[in-house]
Amino acid sequence: MASDRAIRPAKNLNKSFIIAGPASGVGKTTVSLSLMAALRKRGLTVQPFKCGPDFIDGGYHAKVCGRAARNLDGWMVSADANRQIFSRGAKGADACVVEGMMGLFDGGDGKSEAGSTAEIAKWLRLPVILVVDASSIARSAAALVHGFQNFDPALRVVGVIFNRVAGPAHYQLLKDALATSTNAVPLGYLPCDERIHIPERYLGLFTAGENVLPFSVLSLLAELAETNIDLDGLLECTTSISAEPKDAQGQDARQAAHSIRLGVARDKAFCFYYEDNLDALREAGAEIVEFSPLGDPCLPAALDALYFGGGYPELFAKQLAENGRVLASIQKAAREGLPIYAECGGLMYLAREIVTKEGVRFRMAGVLPVSVQMTDRLVNFGYTEVTFTSDCLIGPAGKKARGHSFHCSRIIEAEPIEHVYRTQNSMTGREEPEGFRIHNVLASYIHLHFLSSPGIVDAFARNIEGARRRETRLFVQGIWAQKGIEF
Repeated sequence: MASDRAIRPAKNLNKSFIIAGPASGVGKTTVSLSLMAALRKRGLTVQPFKCGPDFIDGGYHAKVCGRAARNLDGWMVSADANRQIFSRGAKGADACVVEGMMGLFDGGDGKSEAGSTAEIAKWLRLPVILVVDASSIARSAAALVHGFQNFDPALRVVGVIFNRVAGPAHYQLLKDALATSTNAVPLGYLPCDERIHIPERYLGLFTAGENVLPFSVLSLLAELAETNIDLDGLLECTTSISAEPKDAQGQDARQAAHSIRLGVARDKAFCFYYEDNLDALREAGAEIVEFSPLGDPCLPAALDALYFGGGYPELFAKQLAENGRVLASIQKAAREGLPIYAECGGLMYLAREIVTKEGVRFRMAGVLPVSVQMTDRLVNFGYTEVTFTSDCLIGPAGKKARGHSFHCSRIIEAEPIEHVYRTQNSMTGREEPEGFRIHNVLASYIHLHFLSSPGIVDAFARNIEGARRRETRLFVQGIWAQKGIEF
């Protein structure tokens, strides 16, 4: 199905579309990666986006596209902030590929589109390409597509890509069915092929850093898309967007208000970060210094603060435990008042130990007086609203922010520790104290999106600077005291 015409890179072409599906598991990630790889092969600069709070798919996107993936989310972040994230991410790209989440209309509840891929599509005025799993369907696919096209007239479902197709004859049946019942353009298909299957584990897919998508698989994805998908037709029925990026925090990104050196843990164990969180910190004046708790022999020099994101520390617990110098350095830094912010996997790393489901214990940093045990199922899963109950590292008491909880572990053997969050789970409505503070450390299971609450980044940077000034003052006073000078 590859066209004889070659699409040449065009500056700011910005052909943009959303890849969505009727449900989870239909192959949205595989189709998205195939299209990204094929468009990259044609010389286009491709910017990836992921709807929803997921980090893992974005890691694959970044590996294929060579650009950091951006999360778009209607529950955590406002419409304006999503538009700003998209506009800024699209800068310099020839094509923007947005992978949806769950089913197209699935969101925070069953009564509205809030938090759904459809909501993002309408906010950004993007056309939708529907991925249909055709492994056990033929003419009935037309009924499914017809329903999705007509469910919401304000949404544009412009084309269909079939996944897990048995071959050309099967695809012809699907094409004929669409032609009789819908006006959606059949854009092609991906065949059943076990070589492009991405393995999964208990919290989803394996991460991109674990190299389950080697170059040979990426090449195969591109080849299958070029052979079986009408890439020219796809770009012709999608949207060209030209917009100037704006600062989603409502600040002038060209004028950094702070100057801090922030150590960010990033390796196979710690790889879950909202890229826009890091960008907002950079724009506020933070120098991001990445380091690896797995492999580095020590912390980077002259840090003003540390940021531990989420990931899979439990899978690398033995290796993390064996890097004793880094663990000791983190414990010492926390004891001396260095600001440390940790989320989910970061919280687990700051605990005394991680306990496997089999009861094996691995020593961690020991900053938090708790142990963490792995569980067989998700704990407190879902979108979460956080209210700060006390002034803390990232904001004042009373401030609200939104994030997501996604972990298979629980806190055990906890000593008394201060809580500075009140959380409310969007699915269950359950409220409970959270946000653990000790010294100048703030740790939580919630992955917060900083753009959900303007002012968080500024408060974070300002509090880091304040801690640095206090440390400097105490150091100088100590020198004076040694010399017998009163202060």
